[in-house]
Order: sequence, then C-alpha cells, then structure tokens
Amino acid sequence: MPYINTQSAERVPRRILSQLMNSLSAGVVPRAGAPYIAIGRTDEIAAMTDDMKRVADGEGAMRFLIGRYGSGKSFLIQLLRGYALERGFVTADCDLSIERRLCGSSGAGVATYRELVRNLATKSSPDGGALPQILAKWISDIKSKTAADGFEIGSDEFDKTVRARIFDTVRELEGGVGGFDFALVLSRYFDACEDGDESSKSACMRYLRGEFTTKTEAKAALRVGGIVNDDNWYEYIKLISRLAAGIGYSGLVVFIDECVNLYKIPNRTSRENNYEKILSMYNDTLEGRAEHLMLVFGGTPQFLEDRRRGLFSYEALRGRLADGRFDSGEYRNMLGPVIRLRRLSDNELLALVLRVTALHALYYNWQPRVSEGDPETFVRVCLETAGANIMITPREIIRDYISVLNILYQNPEAEFANILGDAVKLTPVGDASEGGDGDDGAVDEGEAAGTAETKPARGDFDPNDIVI
Repeated sequence: MPYINTQSAERVPRRILSQLMNSLSAGVVPRAGAPYIAIGRTDEIAAMTDDMKRVADGEGAMRFLIGRYGSGKSFLIQLLRGYALERGFVTADCDLSIERRLCGSSGAGVATYRELVRNLATKSSPDGGALPQILAKWISDIKSKTAADGFEIGSDEFDKTVRARIFDTVRELEGGVGGFDFALVLSRYFDACEDGDESSKSACMRYLRGEFTTKTEAKAALRVGGIVNDDNWYEYIKLISRLAAGIGYSGLVVFIDECVNLYKIPNRTSRENNYEKILSMYNDTLEGRAEHLMLVFGGTPQFLEDRRRGLFSYEALRGRLADGRFDSGEYRNMLGPVIRLRRLSDNELLALVLRVTALHALYYNWQPRVSEGDPETFVRVCLETAGANIMITPREIIRDYISVLNILYQNPEAEFANILGDAVKLTPVGDASEGGDGDDGAVDEGEAAGTAETKPARGDFDPNDIVI
C-alpha cells in the first residue's frame, strides 16, 4: 500500500499547482497557492487576523515580521495576503530594493508607490492591477443603489443623484495631504467614464499610479496642482485606504518585504531618513491618523536589532520596537508590534515534507517511491547538521526534498535510501533508544513558547493527519 495518499490533493487547481511547484522548486515564494503548503504559524496568523478585524472597524495597525532568510517571512506574507482578500480588504505588496525605498531622491520613494499600486488586488482581481476594477465597482455600486432608491435609469434626476453621491465620497478625502488633487482626479475620472473620454480616463489612471513626473505635465492633462512624489507618496496610500473603506471594502493592507535592503543602505543619512519614514508610519497607524490601513514589514533580525545600522540604531524606533524586559522566556507576546518567526517544530517540518510529497505526486502524475519512515529519516538527516536544530529553514527543507523527489521521478531504478546514502542507516527518528523525540533534549524557541499543545514525538506522527 502506498505510504502517501494523494487523493486529498486532487482539489488543487492545475494552474495553481503548476505555479506552486515551480516556485517551490526554484526556492522562491509562490504568489498563488500558499494555503496548500501552509504548515504551522497558527499563532502568527491569529494575531494578524485579529489586527485585520480592528482595521476593518476603522483603526490602523502595523507589524514587523522578523526572521532569518528562508524562515518563511515572504511565504507568511503571501498567506496573509490571501486571508486579507478573503475578508474583503484591498491589498498591495512590494519588495524593497536599491531602486525602491521608503524615502529617497531620484524617484526611489515614488517607485515603491508605483509598485504597490501596480500590485493592488481584491478578491475578484487577486493577481494585481485592480485599480481600474476598484473604481469601476465604486461607480457601478453607486448607480445600482441610486436605481434601487427609485430613480429611473437615464433620467436627469438619476444622473444628478449619482453625481452628488460620487462627490460626497470624494469630498471626504479632501482633508488629507494631497486629498484635494486626489478627489479632483476621481471626479474627473467619473466624468470621463460618463462622457466616454478614454484620453481623460488614461490621464487620471496615470496620475493615480504616480506616473506623472512633473507638475507641469499633470496640470496640462488634469488641471491639478500636485503629483505623487518621493515626499508625499505615503499620504496617497492613506488616501487609497480611505477610498477603499468609503466604497465598501474593509480597508487596505500593505505588505512591504525585503526591508533588509534599508539596512544595506551605505549612507547613514539616507538610511536614517528611511527609518524616520517608518517611525512616521508607526505613529500614524497607532495614533489613529491612518484609518482602515494596515502595514506589514518583513525583515531579518539584523534589519531590526543591529545597533549600528538596523532599526535599533534609531533611538525613537528602538524605544518602540524593543522587547519588554519580561517578554523573553517561556511565553510569547503576540500583541506587540514585532513578531519573530520561530523555527518550525520537527513535527511541522515532517508535515511539510509529507505535503510536498503529495503535491509533487499530483503535479507529475506518479506514485512516489517513498516508504513509511523515509520522510522521518529525511527530516532527521537534515536536523543532524550542526546547528540545524535552531537554524534549519523551511526553504532548505523543501528545496532539498524536492530534489530527492525529482531524482526518484527521473530515475526509476533509484531508491530513497540510496539517494540519502549512509545517513539512512541511522536509528529511525522517534526510536525509544534515542530517548524520546530524537532531538537530543534540545528545545527550540518556538516549542518552549508552546504554540497550541505539547509537541508529540516525531515517531508518533500520523501521516493521515495531513490534509491538502
């Protein structure tokens, strides 16, 4: 009887399965299909979804996801993006780089804004580019409500009422920085839609996407006085969040990953300017000046804790983000602004391996020659590397295991034990002779914190618990 049951994996759509397997094989984060490979992180997800509930009620929120390279930060971000879309949020995400920063000259800040707007997504447009759909939904919803109120479609009263309700929405945005120009462009967009003026519609979209480079160009096209630039782009993000909430969405969730690139900025003044922008965002979200907006930053421990170049080098941020003196020890604090990603427990790594096996089998339409005990042995071999009990990452586990499965698939004569070599001759994981769970008594930080229940021995793991 096959050890791995792939029947439960048959619900994965082929397109998503292809993206998922190609991404995992390449060691990058899949943009689609994250829930099919999600293991652990229950506490982290619960904390973030609680934040989303508060944001939907009109508050602001800001979180830092901190973990080593390959620990699952980017994966968790994509998973949370899916959760936000399902809960009626608009999402935006981007990776920082040399060209994209929070603050900088020569368009580094506005480049971040453009990437965020390009990746705007909703439940009906999960792949990004959702700004035109958001505006179309807004206008369509107002027309539908006006018709439901008894106004005859096409009549003068209908048109006047629709226009009045459009202006009521945009008028609420005028109070923010850049809000007058933002509201004016939205009004012009509505007029262009009504008149069928594609040129004006295109100019409005260019403005909202931050593509005008000079005020003169924007004034000639739309008669507005300002544009999105390196200094004010975050204010336009806040305007988009207010617009999203005003037209029926729960709010806006912004994910900014690869923040370690701020840590790498060589010029101290430029680096501190970016940290000052983070401080401004932090104060805005937690002091009630960024309604319906949630910001999530992903970075490494060095980005956060380095006293010379990291966030902790900026005293105002260190005072806000440093752990309290009672936070360390047996219990985890998931309500603070910083969430440190623990290493997945041995059982969770084993569950990850079994799930990858099932997905690989479905993708290549084959029955993997994986016998009972082989996944446990693979996990143990990985953990026997010096320091792996603390430093091993899901990316390394997945990459190496898919490599083993690929070899088995391409070489019918190959056996799992032969690929792993002499390491398989070690005592099986969970054997009583090893003294329990086979981790030499070492306790991982996440296990000491106690995520949900006491971790069972790996040898007691039941593969039937794995559900795709």
